[in-house]
Amino acid sequence: MSAWISLAVFVMCYVLFVVFQDRRSWVACGGGLALILLGVLGWQEALLVKVNWNVMGLFFGTLLLAELFMLSRVPAVMAEWLVDRAGTARSAMLFLCGLSGVISMFVENVAVVLLVAPVALSLADKLKMNPVKLLIGIAVSSNLQGTATMIGDPPSMILAGYMRMGFFDFLVYQGRPGIFFAVQIGAVASLLVLAFLFRKHREGIQLIAVEKARSWFPAILLLFLVAGLSVSTVFDPEFAWFAGVFTLVLAAVGAVWYILRARWGSTRGLFGALDWDTTFFLIGVFVLVGGLSDSGWLDKLSGAISALVGSNVLLAFVTIVAIAVAVSGFVDNVPFLLAMIPVVQKVADQIHTPAPLLMYGLLIGACLGGNLTPIGASANVVTLGILRRKGYRVSFAEFMQVGIPFTAAAVAAASIFVWLIWTA
Repeated sequence: MSAWISLAVFVMCYVLFVVFQDRRSWVACGGGLALILLGVLGWQEALLVKVNWNVMGLFFGTLLLAELFMLSRVPAVMAEWLVDRAGTARSAMLFLCGLSGVISMFVENVAVVLLVAPVALSLADKLKMNPVKLLIGIAVSSNLQGTATMIGDPPSMILAGYMRMGFFDFLVYQGRPGIFFAVQIGAVASLLVLAFLFRKHREGIQLIAVEKARSWFPAILLLFLVAGLSVSTVFDPEFAWFAGVFTLVLAAVGAVWYILRARWGSTRGLFGALDWDTTFFLIGVFVLVGGLSDSGWLDKLSGAISALVGSNVLLAFVTIVAIAVAVSGFVDNVPFLLAMIPVVQKVADQIHTPAPLLMYGLLIGACLGGNLTPIGASANVVTLGILRRKGYRVSFAEFMQVGIPFTAAAVAAASIFVWLIWTA
């Protein structure tokens, strides 16, 4: 009976994630609470075992450090510096998209869009051009590169926790190029798509820089974070505590510095700007997936996929990537990824193929698939909100004129790279 209850609660929550996207944290936590009240999980097991608090510490600490980095205005200075030196409008547009991606390796994607969008709108106003394709390009570029590093996006943190990876394992893993390089190959392919879409904008451009960095201290803290996470597996090979504790310590240092020295706003404003919705959403989803895993449904799903693909590794890889892209184009990728990671691990074991091959395929599909549609990622939703306030209403079809070719190029290039590296 517990197995059916856990499945019903998970499916119901998944449907509600789509219907009530602005209330997803309430849905996830409510679903987790339902599992506890219905006796599927004990509250101690749910909160102390099923929730990966190391990942939660890494996520929340990174949120605070990223917010300080944004408030320092260093990313805005970088954006204006690039635009000033672009030469042509198309180059400036591509630079902004590329920079959005680079910043998204360390900062939450929505925050990147909110930071870069004013520079992009200023550029569009000066050139008297429609800003829709440029802002969509910025959004999808930020979604793409969030996959490249351990701290870029929640799915990357979740995968790092499951596979016990440190920061530099995203660059080199088991002696082979990691997911970072796969994403960069995808980024190059997708930038070529954007270059084609922006091909008409060849006019000259020069903006006068007006931004000044308030402080470089938050950037230094981020560098310390990268350095610490790069050696995390030395102190904590099981990925049980170091990453979360270290990140929270740096975040605490940043918060104290902000309160005592920076004074760019109120302390309440700093903490109020953090993504509390995703924080509680992650906690609830950990519990939901924990109940689903204990019920045996994930074993059944992995068995079904293995039966479908047989011993054909290429078919298994393509199937996992395709499913991940299709699902993530319309629903949040976090619960999907959390549910699918153990499934993919079992499939890899059953067909005797390296787990990183299928895991990377899953991550690429789940993260990049969100670029297909305007509702596939939070950054996309925020971008369309910005455009709407400026008087530009973007339809599904208009968004997908950028999203489909961008996603197809990025997923294909990154997937081919992963396949060649892990089947060599």
